[in-house]
Amino acid sequence: MGILHSIRNWILTGLLVASTGVIYGKVFFPESPGYIGAIFALFCGMPLLAFERRMILPRLNVWMHRLPTPAFIISALIVDFALIGLGYATAGSLLKIFGAITGTWKDVTLLKIDVYLYAVVVTAAIIFVGRVRELLGRDVFLSLLTGRYRNPVQEERVFLFVDLVGSTAFAEEHGDLKTQEFLGAIFSAIAEPVRRHKGAIDDYIGDAAIITWPLRRGIKNANCVRCVFSILADIEANAEMWLKSYGRVPRLRAALHGGGIVTAEIGVDHHKIAYFGDTVNIASRLEQLCKTLERQVLISSDLARRLELPETIIKEELGEHAVRGRDQHLGVIALHTQSRQALKAARGGL
Repeated sequence: MGILHSIRNWILTGLLVASTGVIYGKVFFPESPGYIGAIFALFCGMPLLAFERRMILPRLNVWMHRLPTPAFIISALIVDFALIGLGYATAGSLLKIFGAITGTWKDVTLLKIDVYLYAVVVTAAIIFVGRVRELLGRDVFLSLLTGRYRNPVQEERVFLFVDLVGSTAFAEEHGDLKTQEFLGAIFSAIAEPVRRHKGAIDDYIGDAAIITWPLRRGIKNANCVRCVFSILADIEANAEMWLKSYGRVPRLRAALHGGGIVTAEIGVDHHKIAYFGDTVNIASRLEQLCKTLERQVLISSDLARRLELPETIIKEELGEHAVRGRDQHLGVIALHTQSRQALKAARGGL
């Protein structure tokens, strides 16, 4: 599903880029077929967007972002010009070879300054919107754009709290700067599984991330549970990288709970979608129980009853426990992968 979602996004982006080429062609070359402008726009704009997403030349992109701001701006302009120029020359060559355009090779392959400026402005606008969308999260971005939560709304949501184990000890050993780098890498690793399973990162609090789904989306195909174990699996798969970069593989605790909340847009100068209600607090308290109960992943019985667990996930009933802020006891279940549970049994427990 994550791959299909990514393909859909790139198709929509490609259509948007192509439309800007059609507009440019209609304004400056009204007699030319619209597809010519679309092809030029795709060849000029898409490589730039792919570079921004680190799909091409990723090492160069990483190196540029480590430069001081003046050097970054200069290098970005040079790379943009090279990518747009190469795309323009490729599009012009193909169109001339197939007889779609006439003119000298110089005219159809040499990048014009007005085309360069137009391409830079268009791709910069698309990148800016994409960055804002990533900063706020897809759901929050669309909600703010449409004003969905301008007035408080009662709804049901799933919340996942993911917390790093041993962050204080890491900070004492490596210092605050290295710890922040470590946390940044962990949150980046979390982002892709969250997107893959249609969730949204609501907030980061210290060394914890809060992830949420509308209830129906979260329980469908057990998206919320699959997300947790995808995060853990991705970290384990990159254990060598974590050891090489930070001297340890991150250990995470996670807790899932769902129920009714009130969602509202708050703030004046800085707007935010906020969630109010016991559901959020209980999810937070459940994450704290992970340490007490010595389990890595917990889910409330209330939420577990509303979804069908994947075959690879087994549950361990832990009974009911008192949770601060809740009058009634909360049914708690630990979740494990089959391989992890077998390893636990072989070792005689945690």
